[in-house]
Amino acid sequence: MALTTLDATTALVVIDLQQGIVALPTAHPTGEIVKRAAVLADAFRRHSLPVVLVNVAGGAAGRAEQARNRGDFSAGFTDLVPELNQQPSDHLVTKRTWGAFTNTDLEAWLREQGVTQVVLAGVSTSIGVESTARYAHELGFNVTFAVDAMTDLHLDAHTNSIARIFPRLGETGTTQEILDLLDSTRV
Repeated sequence: MALTTLDATTALVVIDLQQGIVALPTAHPTGEIVKRAAVLADAFRRHSLPVVLVNVAGGAAGRAEQARNRGDFSAGFTDLVPELNQQPSDHLVTKRTWGAFTNTDLEAWLREQGVTQVVLAGVSTSIGVESTARYAHELGFNVTFAVDAMTDLHLDAHTNSIARIFPRLGETGTTQEILDLLDSTRV
């Protein structure tokens, strides 16, 4: 379903746009992803809407058949990219699993703000973004995906999430479509 509306209190949630992650090889250039996410963050702030910046500083334990990059969480790895222009009003969530809701205060904080919808952007599409979206959907939030403000380590995983998973969890739109809707529905 194409983007139709943004609720009165919609939050932007930016996943893992941090120094260590954006340095990894991705399907789409992370510079463009960061630029679009930063434009969205600026627009949400301009409209006095909540901005949540998420970083990852660990990984869940457990065995998996596919080797997982557990990351080098040394100094600098978890630092958000400066282009996001983090503001004191932004809510920072540090996660240690794929999704931003698991074992964090994100749900409680969003509910305190009266948020009913989230717009998601970031890296990686099939892991951090998708995990957060699934949980948000299960919690009853309306979910919107800024599909040109996200990428993945693998093009096929990115494409699968956007084409097959996201339409079942919410609405999709480009950064420009979200900006246009923000500007046309907010004073």
